[in-house]
Amino acid sequence: MNYRHAYHAGNFADCFKHALLVALVDSFARKPAPYFVLDTHAGAGQYDLTAEPSQRTGEADLGIHRLLAARPSTLARYLGLVELLGLYPGSPSLIRALLRPADRLACCEIHAEDVVPLRRQFHRDPRVAVHHRSGWEALGALLPPKEKRGLVFVDPPFEDPDEFGALAAGLRKGHSRFRHGGFAAWYPIKQRAAVRTFQASLKSAEIRDILAIELYLREPTNADRLNGCGLLMINPPYQFAEQGELLASAVLDGLGCVEAGSGTAVIRIADE
Repeated sequence: MNYRHAYHAGNFADCFKHALLVALVDSFARKPAPYFVLDTHAGAGQYDLTAEPSQRTGEADLGIHRLLAARPSTLARYLGLVELLGLYPGSPSLIRALLRPADRLACCEIHAEDVVPLRRQFHRDPRVAVHHRSGWEALGALLPPKEKRGLVFVDPPFEDPDEFGALAAGLRKGHSRFRHGGFAAWYPIKQRAAVRTFQASLKSAEIRDILAIELYLREPTNADRLNGCGLLMINPPYQFAEQGELLASAVLDGLGCVEAGSGTAVIRIADE
């Protein structure tokens, strides 16, 4: 399956992961030294929510449009960027908006039809490099960065049956090359079993300081539905468990979700 994110841009999962992503990138600006961000599955960079793909699914109506109407104060930073950037910003656009003059972003995208708009968007910016390559391969090729500090954002499309296995392997490979770097990986929650197996595989790899923040629209019992999602972090910023929980709760409240089993969770997978 060739996953096309234009059909899902601005949905609840985007709102959750992008609100957390903005906070993660902001944390690197607390120190003056330059930082590097690797976006392994960058997508097209920005999405027109008035276009046919978004209109066909209506997922943005149940996601970013609800949050912009509710305007939770906790999400002011993220929502302000969404409005400032115009078209719904994917992760490369959000990260680029937060870079300082000496910071750097590398975007990787395997689908040629998404690389073209990415290159068009960033071709005049020397801080942004766009790579037409596999994000999994880039975890070995582009790490460690010369800056020695930064974030690796891994947001795979989950179009393959063993994407959880690929994600775990990718994080192990990236971490082996950039042990002090921050890693953030998005994952879907349909049922808990696959998620807990994924998390346990990283814990068994003896990687330290792993945290996961999860959001549930409903009890995750139906494998045919996207019932929630999570963001797993290796080497998260100081006190990010508390900040991430506040952001996730604000997203859930702003969405107006009242289904049984909805909620958020913070899971400490491995201690520091």
